[in-house]
Amino acid sequence: MNDNRRRLSQIITTIAYNAYLTGFLSGTLYQGFLKHLPCPGLNCYSCPAAVMSCPIGSLQLFIAYGRMHFSWYIVGCLGAIGSVAGRIACGWACPFGFLQDLLYKIPSKKLKLPTWLNPLRYIVLCGVIGIVALITQEPWFCKVCPAGTIEAGITMVALNTELREQIGTFFIIKLCLLLLFCIWMVLCKRPFCRVFCPLGTLYALFNRVSMLSITVDDTACTRCSACLKSCPMDLTVYEGGPKSSQCIRCFRCTHCPSGAIRVQWFK
Repeated sequence: MNDNRRRLSQIITTIAYNAYLTGFLSGTLYQGFLKHLPCPGLNCYSCPAAVMSCPIGSLQLFIAYGRMHFSWYIVGCLGAIGSVAGRIACGWACPFGFLQDLLYKIPSKKLKLPTWLNPLRYIVLCGVIGIVALITQEPWFCKVCPAGTIEAGITMVALNTELREQIGTFFIIKLCLLLLFCIWMVLCKRPFCRVFCPLGTLYALFNRVSMLSITVDDTACTRCSACLKSCPMDLTVYEGGPKSSQCIRCFRCTHCPSGAIRVQWFK
């Protein structure tokens, strides 16, 4: 039941974040009040249908141009969500996470993502989002972000003749990166979330202290590993998975055969 609700939530939030459908007809971007608000999930600002801003894109721009007070506004908004429910937006309200879930359903040989890759997301957050943006004054993550390539790069090029005439080597590189990520998403569970996503990395800082948590009754747990098999992040819940920075609060593990795993508030 939880997974059906989660899927419905992913569909509804994806539509809600991209409700400016006339943008697909005009090839122009929505510039109303909602664009001043950061989207809880990873959704590109430049998607023709987007009605909210990408928090990572906004954060990079504010850092690049020295507007640090606005950067704290973005971090504060994300922190408010994270302090309540940790990475729940990643599991229930992120369009790009939704895409990864769908691609992984494609029948293929499945691979386990090496855990040594996980720390790379901190390098992306601190190095690319922070240091590189500050030095170059350019939002470099946005330039290569696969979510941006799908939602904005491909769609805007398809809708605008002038942009099609300007396609160059860098755009081809972006498409190749997107293709590689899509193949990876078919083979592994949520690789972008686990290795590269700076938004999920920010939310992850709150997983251990959020009001909403997942608890395991050690006396009831039989170590059957049903939680590991169902987890989209490959976490072993009875070994501290719910407190891991990788837990996206999808609650699939709560379908525990022995009833050992529960959702709890204010623990």
